Amino acid sequence: MKTANWLAASGSSELAAVGVSVSVFNLVSKLFNVPLLNITTSFVAEEQAMADESSDDYHRLSDGFAGEQQTKKLLPSLSTSLALATGIGIAESIALSVGSGFWINLMGISVDSPIRIPAEQFLYLRAFGAPAIVVALAAQGAFRGFKDTKTPLYAIVAGNLLNAFLDPILIFLFDLGIGGAAISTVISEYLIALLLLWKLNDEVLLISPNFDGRKIIQYLKSGGLLIGRTLAVLITMTLATSMAARRGPIPMAGYQICTQVWLTVSLLTDALAIAGQALLARGYSQGDYEQAREVIYMVLQIGVATGVALAVILFVGFGAFSRLFSTDSEVLEIAWSGILFVAGSQPMNAVAFVIDGLYYGVSDFGYAAYSMVFVGIVSSAFILATAPTFGLAGVWTGLFLFMTLRVVAGIWRLGTKGGPWERIWSEAEQLSD
Repeated sequence: MKTANWLAASGSSELAAVGVSVSVFNLVSKLFNVPLLNITTSFVAEEQAMADESSDDYHRLSDGFAGEQQTKKLLPSLSTSLALATGIGIAESIALSVGSGFWINLMGISVDSPIRIPAEQFLYLRAFGAPAIVVALAAQGAFRGFKDTKTPLYAIVAGNLLNAFLDPILIFLFDLGIGGAAISTVISEYLIALLLLWKLNDEVLLISPNFDGRKIIQYLKSGGLLIGRTLAVLITMTLATSMAARRGPIPMAGYQICTQVWLTVSLLTDALAIAGQALLARGYSQGDYEQAREVIYMVLQIGVATGVALAVILFVGFGAFSRLFSTDSEVLEIAWSGILFVAGSQPMNAVAFVIDGLYYGVSDFGYAAYSMVFVGIVSSAFILATAPTFGLAGVWTGLFLFMTLRVVAGIWRLGTKGGPWERIWSEAEQLSD
């Protein structure tokens, strides 16, 4: 958000270029990053729960400096996740930097568009931060599994502060423009990754002495399902961004403001989903189904209340929020047209993210993937049909439909009590009888 603020001073084209580049970056990186993050959270939470019942899951290491013994947790899932994260991050960096022109073409940005050159430059430089992002997300997954949300928060805050400090220096003082924004973002991402690994190394043996091929197979199987799910999400979101970009720099800049506010606020409800995932994974892996049911009811109720509260806040304060990004009256007018989407979708967003966390908490990766593919197909078809005629209004409506169908699919799954949910609900039915 800070980068967008500084670039807003440079004009709508630069702001729009960042929006296009970020969408491309998300398309490639999150295709693998999000599945790895969620799988790591669930697997580490399960191993942590089992480790609490057995001291065999701990490994003693000698401290070479003090000659003392310190205890570190041995969690094979984490070692596997970090190894995969390193390889995935390097592959993403190569794909994004070498193919930056291809990805911008994929977004429908022509070579004579004022967005084209800054978008390609930002994406090329931004690509070098991919390894740091993937490793940091794997580490965050581990902390989530420990039910430790403070450490990732502190690391992210530190990285964002560094980013905010470097942005004006590189953009204006060194006159690097959009390139300076990309460089400052990359530096902050490596700081976040290093801080998380440094803290994680105090608690966990990062490199497992015993290689377990079964862990790789588990990650690949579950990851394959979630890659399909993430691909459905990213295609839908990228299609929406592409349709907005075709309207020109000013509509795209207004769209970028709306999506930035929407995604930033959504992180608040995503935190609730993370807590629900870790708590549910722990109760489910230990066979404590009563606790699992309590977690489900609790996070759903809090999710609805949080979504309604965020909707009210955004309806009242969206004008002030949007002016943080731009002072251009035309851009702000376009952004204001999305207020019903940004604010009105918050209750749906909150419930959808909470349900995602519940899926992952019981490793219901299959349904999470197949249902999202269906939802993505329906929503993408709607956007393609309405955006050419109704412009951004068609895009907003399509994205709202996307979130609504996610909620409907999730509630239906909980109601049918299929898959891993059968264990949780069957015990409740027996007790009621």
